[in-house]
Amino acid sequence: MITITEQKPLEEVIQSLETHQGIYLIGCGTCATMLHTGGKSEVLEMKDKLEAAGKKVTGWMVISTACDVLTKDALRENAKDIEVADAILVVACAFGAQTVTLYADKPVYPALNTLFIGKEESPGYFIEVCLQCGSCVLAQTAGICPLVRCSKSLLNGPCGGSVGGKCEIDPDIPCAWQLIYDRLAALGQLDKLEEIEPVKDWSTSHSGGPRKITIET
Repeated sequence: MITITEQKPLEEVIQSLETHQGIYLIGCGTCATMLHTGGKSEVLEMKDKLEAAGKKVTGWMVISTACDVLTKDALRENAKDIEVADAILVVACAFGAQTVTLYADKPVYPALNTLFIGKEESPGYFIEVCLQCGSCVLAQTAGICPLVRCSKSLLNGPCGGSVGGKCEIDPDIPCAWQLIYDRLAALGQLDKLEEIEPVKDWSTSHSGGPRKITIET
């Protein structure tokens, strides 16, 4: 399981650093390195881009796991270069950026967008497995998450548009509620389908089924 990230547009990064001249760069040796979004190569590439934009990069490092408590020690070891910087740009996930913030007295900015928690189903192919919605319904749905697996994130049964057990939005995606029904039937728990799940606030939701990404290996 890894945190899936993508690089922010350079214009957005530069804008966030608008009032800062000296920048210290921090990458991550785990998830971001695996995804080629924040490893050594990407940090050095960002260094070149910032310098081309007129910024001064006071130093850089790739922490083995940016979201780990050992980040505190890494910052201490590189305190000299960090001290002369105006801000820190973290080329890692949001958790990594927040971890750096805990131990730094400089403004901290993210260079990446954090997308989802992914499972590697095959080399370089990651698929979302949990929305981290804060209100788990797996007890009612036979351990199959309808929020992630259903393209419409339906909580109370199928939409009626599936064909042959496949989603009407994407025929390559199994209908989540067909999977749920089949498993509940096998477990002798079809009565759970009669339970109504309360309405959720979907103002910040996504759509289109489980998010996924393929990277070059």
